[in-house]
Amino acid sequence: MKIKTNLHFHSSDDKMDHISYSTKEGIDKAVSLGFGALAITCHQHFAWTPEYAEYAKSKGLLFISGIELYIGETMETSMRHCLVLNATKDVENVRTFDQLADYKKQHPEIFIMAPHPYFYGNISLKELLEKYIHFFDAIEQSWFYSRLFNRNIKGAKIALKYKLPFVSTSDTHFFDFLDKSYCTVEVEEATTEAIFKAIREGKFTNTTSRRNFWRDMVWRQVRFSYKTYLWRKKNKT
Repeated sequence: MKIKTNLHFHSSDDKMDHISYSTKEGIDKAVSLGFGALAITCHQHFAWTPEYAEYAKSKGLLFISGIELYIGETMETSMRHCLVLNATKDVENVRTFDQLADYKKQHPEIFIMAPHPYFYGNISLKELLEKYIHFFDAIEQSWFYSRLFNRNIKGAKIALKYKLPFVSTSDTHFFDFLDKSYCTVEVEEATTEAIFKAIREGKFTNTTSRRNFWRDMVWRQVRFSYKTYLWRKKNKT
């Protein structure tokens, strides 16, 4: 069977960014668009719960646990993003690559993806991706690219160099591109383990397309960043 899958998804349970929809609203939206599996990956917060999983199951959706860690070589430099899927709540304690190594030994069932690894800013893995390439099961192809701007190119080259899957996600913070960037996996059963096995074996197809630079990327991101700024400012007072 084929399962439409999104492995990088945020909701209002996220404590770092302003997200306008709840987790259940996100599940409903994903179901309405034909998704069969969705991974919740809030920043440095394990948002998956049995209640959410049961709600998703009632809608025919597999709800995969996950987190977008802030990680680094030391606690002081732990700001690079790293997706850990099929995790447990104690993953919140992981902040360094040494800690990630210990966590992986304790939880060999996890799936680790490098999100937007060569994008600008201090949140991307950049040189640390190749240094710690042995940790990663896949590299993300971000929705955030256009004819004028495409930082996915280097990620694709690294994926090819190390024979890692290059997987499309929508890195969802708003619904606009949820149905524009995702992967469809070929599995015999609809389980988390089967999905990750299929991706590792290359049994998936990416759906993705270039965005309009000014409308979809610059303007949409400026609006989102401004709303997040106001939300963070309000929550600090």
